[in-house]
Amino acid sequence: MGTVSSRLPVFPWDRLEPYKATAAAHADGIVDLSVGTPVDPVPALVQKALTDAADSPGYPTVWGTAALRDALTGWAERRLGATGLAHTNVLPVVGSKELVAWLPTQLGLGAGDRVAHPRLAYPTYEVGARLAGAEPVVYDDPWELDPAGLKLLWLNSPSNPTGRVLSADELRRTVAWAREHGVLLFSDECYIELGWEADPVSVLHPDVCGGSYDGIVSVHSLSKRSNLAGYRAAFLAGDAAVLGELLQIRKHGGMMIPAPVQAATVAALGDTEHVGEQRERYARRRTALREALEAAGFRIEHSQASLYLWATRDESCWDTVADLAKRGVLVAPGDFYGTAGERFVRVAFTATDERVDAAVRRLAQ
Repeated sequence: MGTVSSRLPVFPWDRLEPYKATAAAHADGIVDLSVGTPVDPVPALVQKALTDAADSPGYPTVWGTAALRDALTGWAERRLGATGLAHTNVLPVVGSKELVAWLPTQLGLGAGDRVAHPRLAYPTYEVGARLAGAEPVVYDDPWELDPAGLKLLWLNSPSNPTGRVLSADELRRTVAWAREHGVLLFSDECYIELGWEADPVSVLHPDVCGGSYDGIVSVHSLSKRSNLAGYRAAFLAGDAAVLGELLQIRKHGGMMIPAPVQAATVAALGDTEHVGEQRERYARRRTALREALEAAGFRIEHSQASLYLWATRDESCWDTVADLAKRGVLVAPGDFYGTAGERFVRVAFTATDERVDAAVRRLAQ
């Protein structure tokens, strides 16, 4: 029996463990700005929705309740400007990472097929291609790709790790190119509600897609906007034919969101107040860390959106990681996201106010 894991790169976060141990030995404790996991409370109305639905003894459905699908289409219309969405245009998924990792397999891709992703990117795009036995390819500008054998094209705006935001013109050109060459386009938009110096646009906006969802799907998550990383609540919106095929496959695979999480998702998407409050928290932390990093000799590039600062002081990312770990601050090395990031680090501003303040003090030393 072949070992599937042999197709995959080394799990990147395992390489960070020695530096995490160094940071944790700091007298005032570690400030972990590496993974970017939410630390603030789950909104009270979401917790209530979850507990109110706790008595759910039956199996949930993969497609979700009608109330959930109403919430998904309603949010996409209000927030993304998408028009004319039906229930067939949405599909709940068990967290966005699961979707990214298994999408090429669920699409039936394999040897001889190619999956494209940005040169600097979330590592799971490559992992998904390799799990399916397909070939991952990187790009700087997607319309410069060779379309031969290219079956799936990933966009990511706002970007993880760089925080770069693609303009409506760039998105429109990419959608047109993908349609011209018959390439399925998936746009990872999990940070779309976290624009700081830019207003991110969805591929589902009519100015981008022309009011048609043919060949395009957007990916969304509640992990960041609503502090629901522990709930594994995410969804897709777009091409009904693509989502219908995925729905049939996922029914056979039992890929269903628990009923209480479905109810919590409905509550979270129906409320904007908690999103605004969380944005204010992140804005304060972002400003404090950016000013401290720049004062300490770092240069911040892109970072117009998302939960990260893409920072460099023009040295090996691992030298930066080691130096900051000695100060008790843990950041992610840029080469986790591709060789083009080898002189950058990704700094998350998801720590508590108290820990962010500690990082600011240490950076000034």
